[in-house]
Amino acid sequence: MPGDGSAGAAVPGADGTPGARSPIRAGRNLPAALGVGLLLGGLAIVTLFTVKATFLIYLAVAVGVALWELSRALGTRDIGLPLVPVAVGGVAAAVLPYWWGGRALVACVAFTVIAILAWRLTGGTAGYLRDVTAGVFAVGYLPLMAGFVALMLAMPDGSRRILVFIILAVCSDIGGYFTGILLGRHLMVPAISPKKTWEGFAGSALFCVVAGAITLPLLLNGAVWQGLLVGAAALLAATLGDLAESAIKRDLEIKDMGRILPGHGGVLDRLDSLALAAPVVWLLLLVFIPAAAHH
Repeated sequence: MPGDGSAGAAVPGADGTPGARSPIRAGRNLPAALGVGLLLGGLAIVTLFTVKATFLIYLAVAVGVALWELSRALGTRDIGLPLVPVAVGGVAAAVLPYWWGGRALVACVAFTVIAILAWRLTGGTAGYLRDVTAGVFAVGYLPLMAGFVALMLAMPDGSRRILVFIILAVCSDIGGYFTGILLGRHLMVPAISPKKTWEGFAGSALFCVVAGAITLPLLLNGAVWQGLLVGAAALLAATLGDLAESAIKRDLEIKDMGRILPGHGGVLDRLDSLALAAPVVWLLLLVFIPAAAHH
């Protein structure tokens, strides 16, 4: 996301202030990150354009692993995430809307909350509210958002909608990453993320709106102006998701949510921006291109 990987220590400026900084090499293992990114993208495309329901397996695995990573991270602060009901109900919330729509998503989330309340009772009252709150947060943070991906996929042109969604996320990440490396000078929110720069954000914005302007007319027969708006909205949601996860990690005093993806960190480190962008892209595409949903 914006400026990601453009890390550099703040250095005194000409006036002696610590705000100025010089760009340095990326913090990621770029070859590993590129290889993993191509593999993940290839799997998404293969599943989307063969038997698109198989993409739900991909989605369910990603959500399950991300919830496990979140559980481990919260455990460093003695927060006991009720992982069994969160994972079972969460995966259901992420995939069942493909067949049964938004009502299934609402029902899955509601029953998962009930299950969390019941499951945690067996652990006694000490820390009950803390752990239950963590469980409800986890369900809202990942499975609920993933459910909107399933809703997009369920449409007749769902594969192309998901492809637009993925392209926007990838372009936002690439634009921010390389612009941050080359031009990053001014930190966005140093108290939350020491690597995000305004220059990286500008690169993300450029790539995202251009990608939207190209992909919406090309893949969904939308208008260029609609693509520009979808790209801009996806950018803002993705940036918020990235910064929110950075705040969580700083609060927990950890660098990455996991190490399962070389060059990227954990699965949750890749899903942070996608999660918040999913309902935004779903809604705007539904408003701008509703006809295909009813064919």
